[in-house]
Amino acid sequence: MNDKTKPQEKRGGWLSRFAPGVRKIVSRRDTPDNLWVKDPDSGEMLYRSDLEAALWVTPSGRHMRIDAPTRLKATFDGGVFQSIDTPDVPEDPLKFSDGKSYKDRLNAARKAAGRKDTMAIGYGSVGGQDAVVIVQDFTFMGGSLGMAAGEAFIKAAREAVSRKVPLVCFTAAGGARMQEGALSLMQMARTTLAIEELKDARLPYAVVLTDPTTGGVTASYAMLGDVHLAEPGALIGFAGPRVIEATIREKLPPGFQRAEYLQEKGMVDRVVTRADLPRTLGQILSILMGGTRAAA
Repeated sequence: MNDKTKPQEKRGGWLSRFAPGVRKIVSRRDTPDNLWVKDPDSGEMLYRSDLEAALWVTPSGRHMRIDAPTRLKATFDGGVFQSIDTPDVPEDPLKFSDGKSYKDRLNAARKAAGRKDTMAIGYGSVGGQDAVVIVQDFTFMGGSLGMAAGEAFIKAAREAVSRKVPLVCFTAAGGARMQEGALSLMQMARTTLAIEELKDARLPYAVVLTDPTTGGVTASYAMLGDVHLAEPGALIGFAGPRVIEATIREKLPPGFQRAEYLQEKGMVDRVVTRADLPRTLGQILSILMGGTRAAA
């Protein structure tokens, strides 16, 4: 072996010497980065397509967070529904910045989520009962309640009144959107008034509490339903458990603020698995509508 061959062997490595071309094949990425998803409870790696088929419920029973399009498709019969546009609202009215402008944060969230804001609205059949469904998506800025979310909720309520069908709201939020200040807090009162319009029209309003539902959302439309369902294990409350423990300086009981604990205490009517939600909602809404089912 002369001095000229040594640098070549060093660059190519032993794999290139024994099997020319194999090194290139081995280093190629033939599978997508998101093929596997880690179970947050067991740490087991789960095949993504299996999770999707299971509606993102892990073998351990964890109901993982899902985005609005996935939720709507899973809720409506056959995954078929009519999408309803959400209203436009003024952007960044306070010219807010916390080191990064609110406008830039909005643009980044929209690019990641592929839509304007946290709320998505659909109309179709849920368990055989026609309904308007509004979904709050935690993946968009933590599902925070702002002007766009408030306007969307009002639009959904009025669509339900116009079509004479129930309204179903899937909640998921970390609270009010701080970048909109008092304008965000005003949505708590405005959405409450929209629910009164449903009551005046004698139409049911059902809430499905998903993980997490906290802050001003819990203090308004999340707790004003005619019936409150919740997904297993969902965190539901106003302030988080760590904040409460730090305030009262006491250890909270096991399962505090989880769906099952709140059902036991009467705050939630029923805990329902994701796969059973459409059928359960259809049955309940049909009863609340007096056994009648609106024509499509």
